[in-house]
Amino acid sequence: MPLRNHIIDDIDVFTIDDSIDQIVEFFHDSTYSHIAITEKNEFLGSLCEEDIHEFEKDKKVSDYRYNLESFFVRKDTNWLDVLETFARNETNIIPVLDDNNEIAGYYDLTDIVGFFIDTPFFTEPGGIIVVAKGIKDYSFSEIAQIVESNNTRVIGAFITDIRNDVIQVTIKIGTTDLNEIIQTFRRYNYNILFGNNDDQFLEDLKQRSDYLDKYLNV
Repeated sequence: MPLRNHIIDDIDVFTIDDSIDQIVEFFHDSTYSHIAITEKNEFLGSLCEEDIHEFEKDKKVSDYRYNLESFFVRKDTNWLDVLETFARNETNIIPVLDDNNEIAGYYDLTDIVGFFIDTPFFTEPGGIIVVAKGIKDYSFSEIAQIVESNNTRVIGAFITDIRNDVIQVTIKIGTTDLNEIIQTFRRYNYNILFGNNDDQFLEDLKQRSDYLDKYLNV
């Protein structure tokens, strides 16, 4: 099902001339974090539910124009960019604009996450590995080569964290037998953050540690 089929068109859209009291009532009756504001039918920005409590109810939205947030997506925006817009703006609702910058509706975070869960990344059988490496040292082509050199395929991969010049990549692989793949990643100096529980490397370390403890206690 195309992502645009998830556009919701029955949520209120307010204008710059509406009162703050109307916005407060909307948020009181909903669980949304933002609501879109228009001027002459064109999208102007969104008001945040957290900010609205600081406003005077008898004033108009125009009195708080500077508080409007400008995030939005288009009807043809792909679902990964839609998810990124949700994350970057810490919102659970995003205005969807048409070619005239008028509001066609909204995307609800719950619906988009549901769409994501229905993709092959989640529905195809396989295993998950999370790896980390210096941001200047990794490449998706290398990751794919490592997986495919072990006679399996990459179902999907995406960056899940970047911190202190280290990038974290989550990989869905078309097999649940991950031991050899994990060892190959280690040979290429990837740090394994998550793999299957019977990771042979960790098991070998445990056995050697147990042996060393027994030796020292003799």
